[in-house]
Amino acid sequence: MSWGRYPPLPQRARAANWCGGLPALLASAAKEKGSTLAHGEGRSYGDSCLAASGEVIAMRRLDRFLDADWSSGVLRAEAGTTLADILAVAVPRGWFLPVTPGTKFVTLGGAIANDVHGKNHHRRGTFGRHVRRFGLLRSDRGRLVCAPDAEPALFAATIGGLGLTGLIEWAEIQLMPIASSHVDGLAVRFGDLGEFFALSAELDERHEFCVSWVDCAARGKTAGRGVYMAGDFASDGPRAVENRRRPGVPLTPPVSLVNAWSLRAFNAIYWRKASAKRRYVRGGYDPFFYPLDALPNWNRIYGIKGFQQYQALIPDAEARAGVQALLDAIARSGKGSFLAVLKRCGGDASPGLLSFPRPGVTLALDFPHSGHLEDALFPRLDAIVHEAGGRLYPAKDAHMKGEDFRRAYPDWEKLAALRDPLLLSHFWKRVAQ
Repeated sequence: MSWGRYPPLPQRARAANWCGGLPALLASAAKEKGSTLAHGEGRSYGDSCLAASGEVIAMRRLDRFLDADWSSGVLRAEAGTTLADILAVAVPRGWFLPVTPGTKFVTLGGAIANDVHGKNHHRRGTFGRHVRRFGLLRSDRGRLVCAPDAEPALFAATIGGLGLTGLIEWAEIQLMPIASSHVDGLAVRFGDLGEFFALSAELDERHEFCVSWVDCAARGKTAGRGVYMAGDFASDGPRAVENRRRPGVPLTPPVSLVNAWSLRAFNAIYWRKASAKRRYVRGGYDPFFYPLDALPNWNRIYGIKGFQQYQALIPDAEARAGVQALLDAIARSGKGSFLAVLKRCGGDASPGLLSFPRPGVTLALDFPHSGHLEDALFPRLDAIVHEAGGRLYPAKDAHMKGEDFRRAYPDWEKLAALRDPLLLSHFWKRVAQ
């Protein structure tokens, strides 16, 4: 299933053990099911990682390193290699991922297909900007090597193309040099959105990584309060691989553990715990980049119905008013998230056709699934995003209307023309067909 466990569309998996066996898997899927889709670690939240046929090709076992130049930081690996696998070999040699999302348990192929972004988008853009080339297997054209100067149309369509242009077999990426694996971090709480935008204007350009937590349950004078966090890799210290995994959530409860009471209590405690003065702390990269990875299977806390994430980007011109309207609507609904993330995106354009980030502010929250979301709350949020000229993140979506997708991603028809005829997801069928 997807990471959000919604929609409840369990998939049957055909496991790929070697790249050499992929053509046969495609042929059998074409004969028996008519369509399929590559599936990595399944960390996409909605239905973009679910095949319309109900049968996927599991790519996780394709996790071999193929080549590395540790003098330049150029690494080539199979598509099922996870970001955690890459960190394990790169960090001791003085290299880090140039861009990383909030979990290291995503595959290289998935990072490209969703053109993931992170806390340094204002500095380095999306993951796709650091992809040099990749191997793509199509059902109609066989094996291709795609790069900016080789199959450029497919190169652009595959980055952020949601796995629809072919099976990514391997990829070559440029890593980022680091002197230490430790991060010098800064944290300070803010009282409202005005303070957030002031802090962002002052500090974002000074630091490589910037992100904020916002209290989505706060109302009235406290609405928009949160904690601003920034960081940079230390100039000295060890280069140690980290993996702070603790015992995970052992089972899925019948109902969500996230409710109005626990949400208000957690958010109030978290905000008061943060310092009102700027606090500087040095720590490892794991708690800074991947706090939720320490709790395996944390998605289970939302119960058997699962959850939906709502991640919207509001352009700069409407950012303050748009984000305020979203937070007001969420607070009035009594719904919300423990981990509501607010951050700025920069102006470095991605090479991908359907890349989500652009200059503006993105807000991401998780909601326990219920009928109220799609009947009441999400339509209100969608209207705010539409009026502000914003858009939603396909990798996190399970509800977006087709007309909203097509308006927000005008290049969707170019991707449709380049889609592998054998690859079809529930998401694409929902928004483009």
